[in-house]
Amino acid sequence: MTAPARAGRRFGPPALMGGGLLIVGAAGYGFLALSGHTLSTADAAAVASLYLLINMIGPGVFSALEQETSRTISARLAAAADIRQVRRRAALVGAGLLVVVVLVLLAASPVLVGKAFGGRWILLVALIFGSATSAAVYLVRGLLGGSRRFGGYATTLAAEGLARLVPCIAVAVAGSPNAATYALLFAAGSAVAALAGLPALRGGSREPSADSAVSVTTMARASAVLVGSTLLAQLVANLAPVVVSGRLTTDTATAAAFASAFVLVRIPLFVFAPVQAMLLPTLTAAATRGDLADVRRKLRLILAAVTVVGVLGALVSFALGPWAVRVLFGAQVTLPAVALGVLGLGTFALLIAQVLQPALVALGMHRAATLSWLVGSAVLTGLLFLPGDPLRAAVLGQIVGSVLVVAGMGAALSAALREKPVT
Repeated sequence: MTAPARAGRRFGPPALMGGGLLIVGAAGYGFLALSGHTLSTADAAAVASLYLLINMIGPGVFSALEQETSRTISARLAAAADIRQVRRRAALVGAGLLVVVVLVLLAASPVLVGKAFGGRWILLVALIFGSATSAAVYLVRGLLGGSRRFGGYATTLAAEGLARLVPCIAVAVAGSPNAATYALLFAAGSAVAALAGLPALRGGSREPSADSAVSVTTMARASAVLVGSTLLAQLVANLAPVVVSGRLTTDTATAAAFASAFVLVRIPLFVFAPVQAMLLPTLTAAATRGDLADVRRKLRLILAAVTVVGVLGALVSFALGPWAVRVLFGAQVTLPAVALGVLGLGTFALLIAQVLQPALVALGMHRAATLSWLVGSAVLTGLLFLPGDPLRAAVLGQIVGSVLVVAGMGAALSAALREKPVT
């Protein structure tokens, strides 16, 4: 038995996932705080854009690979079938997705470098590197989550956080901080995380059986649909500060403050980030049995917890947000408390969506999830470019877009749980 497995038996999956998430979340905020205090405002804004883009492109594309891999493995384990072919097919799908991502980034490089990175081409290299390392770690997490090896999953979270933050602190202490070094070190953290999760994947495969064939085409098609969903989810969650930075090229201090504030109000999303990893296998098993009552029961419980966390997060964002942005992130501009409170409410809506999506995926309703994110992201994007104050447009777009996503998902899921027979 591996060390993560022994830890999982001793402490339980929720505690392990929570601990790993605490480390990776703290590392993310520590990274932004470190760059805000040690870099110029222009460099800090560029690094913040890189941070947000890696968290948009990496999880946006490759968490779809994780979800589909986890769902497929969960279903096959429930049917006592071999999962080794799933591992191979998932790796092929992940490689294909990475090629597409790199091509898109290269095509968009003039805009990315000129607007988001302030002319720093090395940050584009870091972004491509970060996409590759994200592909690796999300593949590993999909394999671990589907097999319910949450001790190993938690290990990847902790390793990612430590590998991102500790080297950056060493660079800062050495007195040679710069945007390029921070960016490359941040991107390398996911590679360390993927390697840390590999020991937990050893063993556990069943002998091949007659029904063990897994079509790479089927996995690729399902993953492609989910890519649309997860990428749009990341756009809704992270696009606003990138657009604000692009519109406020002559006011980098305000742009950096808004980016820091945006990350700050996303803390509840980090708290609940592993919920999908733990919820999806459970809901998939219930859906495979056709037990819609069990699906409804589990969703009610988790949504009640989400409500507590989301409302509390919005209140804290309103009351302490401006102070925290100024003190913790070194912002030179104080943002309105109301703006941070509304952004906190947008985070609450995204928390609900984070719970509804795995339920839709478990029921095979990938397209319904994608359509909901498409509507929300389209409205958000339109509002972000309203004339006038970019900050006001960003806050309005964030809350409206997020609420529309939840409304679409809720309607689709409600109809499915009432009427749809699961096979």
